[in-house]
Amino acid sequence: MDLTRFGLLAAIVIAGIAAAIAWVRSRGIAPFVRPPRAGEIGVGFLTEFGDTLGIGSFAPTTALFKLFKMVPDELIPGTLIVGTMAGVIMQALIFITSVAVDPLLLAGMVLVAALGAWLGAGIVARLPRRGVQLGMGVALLVAGSVFALTNLELLPGGGEALSLEGWRFGVAIVSSFVLGALMTIGIGMYAPTMILVSLLGMNPVAAFPIMMGACALLQPVAAFKFISSAKFSYGAAVALTAGGIAGVLLAAFVVKSLPLEVLRWLVVVVVLFAAVAMLRSFAAAPEVSPRP
Repeated sequence: MDLTRFGLLAAIVIAGIAAAIAWVRSRGIAPFVRPPRAGEIGVGFLTEFGDTLGIGSFAPTTALFKLFKMVPDELIPGTLIVGTMAGVIMQALIFITSVAVDPLLLAGMVLVAALGAWLGAGIVARLPRRGVQLGMGVALLVAGSVFALTNLELLPGGGEALSLEGWRFGVAIVSSFVLGALMTIGIGMYAPTMILVSLLGMNPVAAFPIMMGACALLQPVAAFKFISSAKFSYGAAVALTAGGIAGVLLAAFVVKSLPLEVLRWLVVVVVLFAAVAMLRSFAAAPEVSPRP
């Protein structure tokens, strides 16, 4: 393993441990602390299982939380960031060392994504409920549309490169910053990163270490914002973690690959339905949130 990858993995692990410690310590001051629920554990398992196989987890998890009213809308972004953190770190440890993408490009995109998430989380953590509903409604519409275009093979197929130079390198870095910021409102990085590297002529396989490494670092970074402001559901985040770890291990070491076409279309339907529900909630009169 080269020094850049080793340093990146070390930073991810250290950030993850620090965020986990802050999470545990927040139990005494968090406004809503309850045991994890079986349905939430199931959501974590299913979405992180699909996440490891390349489907992405943020949009499906947001959709299921919304449709089954598991978590109040305004707490969903923080719950996603905190609850899926451990599973994504595990994915990064697996994929960063298995795909030979350019170390400088990998490190640059991961670090600027974390910076974008730090700034984005500070904004999202202060948004009122209806602001979160609007943001997540739009995010779900974008995610559903991207999933549909991917299924229809209408997006670029990419090239064979595993590195970038010149203006393409700059575009990748700037885009990664923007995607990191947008992730804190619920637009996952997986599909957008896959599209980005393909448009720039890279092998789509290169997206896996980039997107997983970026998420693994930016989620602990962003988690501090949501934990300090108590804008997440403690119990639901624990459930996502428990189910997610099991889903990642099963997908990475046992299943490894599946015919996912039907599942991808199911995700499109669920995500778009949830987008409509979220935007309808935004348009309706503000309601009292249930206990998360």
